[in-house]
Amino acid sequence: MNVAAPVLTTQLEGLERIHQGKVRDVYRVDEGRLLFVATDRISAFDRVLGSGIPAKGAVLTQTSNFWFATLAEVAPNHLLTTLAAEMPPVAAKAARELAGRAVLVEELPIVPIECIVRGYLAGSVQKEYDATGEIYGVPLPPGIPLGGKLPEPIFTPTTKAAEGHDMPLTPTELEAEIGAELAGRLKEISLRLFSAASEHCTTRGLILCDTKFEFGQRADGTLVLADEALTPDSSRFFKAEEHQPGRPPTPWDKQLVRDYLKTLPREAIEAEHAPVLPGEIVAETARRYREVYALLSGRPLDEAVAEAIA
Repeated sequence: MNVAAPVLTTQLEGLERIHQGKVRDVYRVDEGRLLFVATDRISAFDRVLGSGIPAKGAVLTQTSNFWFATLAEVAPNHLLTTLAAEMPPVAAKAARELAGRAVLVEELPIVPIECIVRGYLAGSVQKEYDATGEIYGVPLPPGIPLGGKLPEPIFTPTTKAAEGHDMPLTPTELEAEIGAELAGRLKEISLRLFSAASEHCTTRGLILCDTKFEFGQRADGTLVLADEALTPDSSRFFKAEEHQPGRPPTPWDKQLVRDYLKTLPREAIEAEHAPVLPGEIVAETARRYREVYALLSGRPLDEAVAEAIA
């Protein structure tokens, strides 16, 4: 496998692929254990695009690994090992070939809710706030500018759609969907994770605008942080030194790709063949993803990858 080029598809010898998402491929290793692979595919507006981002899967995996370790006292997570040397032989071989894109994780049923926490006003919810003064049924004070900090972080979950759009859920709708007790626990743990992550980002010169968490659930009911954690794919980051509320923020996340796609005619985005990104957008996205990892973790991506596959 040429790891210098984007890894868009995987076919791992000796392992059964049980799921293929927009970005991740999941393989069964044995009873209760999965190899979780982040490819270099990139999606936006519910489509996998025609271009990959080199090393993006490694960035997502190593960023998640960093956060799983950093936030381990706040919430348990699904990681069993991040190191190829500690995996069963067939999984270890695949993990080394995938160059930092794969981890061994606990197999868990996933709670069918996207747990979104917002600390700043940005993205698609701005129009709803400007029109109603609320976001997904959560009332907010007037006068918050684009990129402005909310009085406190808010929990704005959505459905987790297998295909198409995730749909926003008000607090009442969430309780009807999964029950008041589980809804309350998801909100509490999501807000605690966001608070701890925000504190760390502040020390690294970054602002965590918003993020998405997903949780698995063990047989005893324990909620376990799963999938990815606080990556440039699942979060919005601003650089503190650049950020000026009221002006469009400079994206250090997937928003760079979304902003490019918004310049295209709608029919180009919805065409049978997904849009291909210009080389400069691919290169700049790859650069920013790597820089976010280095800022958060304090070390270059290549160092983390080398450790993972040793």
